[in-house]
Amino acid sequence: MRNFILAVVGYFMFVGVVQLHADELVHKFKSPSFSGINSSSHYLTIENQEKTRRDAIRDDIDAAILAAKRAEENTTLAKFMRNLESRIFAQLSKQLVEQLFSGGGSTFGSFMIDGNLITYQQTTCVPASMACTEGEDVIIMTIVDPSGSETVIIIPIGTGTFAGTDGG
Repeated sequence: MRNFILAVVGYFMFVGVVQLHADELVHKFKSPSFSGINSSSHYLTIENQEKTRRDAIRDDIDAAILAAKRAEENTTLAKFMRNLESRIFAQLSKQLVEQLFSGGGSTFGSFMIDGNLITYQQTTCVPASMACTEGEDVIIMTIVDPSGSETVIIIPIGTGTFAGTDGG
């Protein structure tokens, strides 16, 4: 019994000396979506992450498309076709120049290349409607693309000299 009394007295002495303090338990959400604290920056962060993912996916798709296009353009057949087309156009332009600038060639004509209508006419310059010298022989070349846009080129004939061709 003595121990019991000592224990009770010791307990009351201990409780008197040590003061216990307790605080209220408060629950706070960590997610700004629930708490509302810093929610705008949280939403912006999520939006930026989603945009970055979308951009990365789009860039990957674009890169794959470009790689496929480059691979298609670098085939032996594609290189051959580009070379052939270049030589055909060079030959056509040579024949056209010879026809336009030789004395016995035709004075007008037209042809189609890749959907573009090209017409030409050899005539005498009328400065009011053309940028040339009056009375000068010129070739008027008109190019109409598939959308209807028109380009006019005026080429003077027989003017100017080349260095070293003075006949001497």
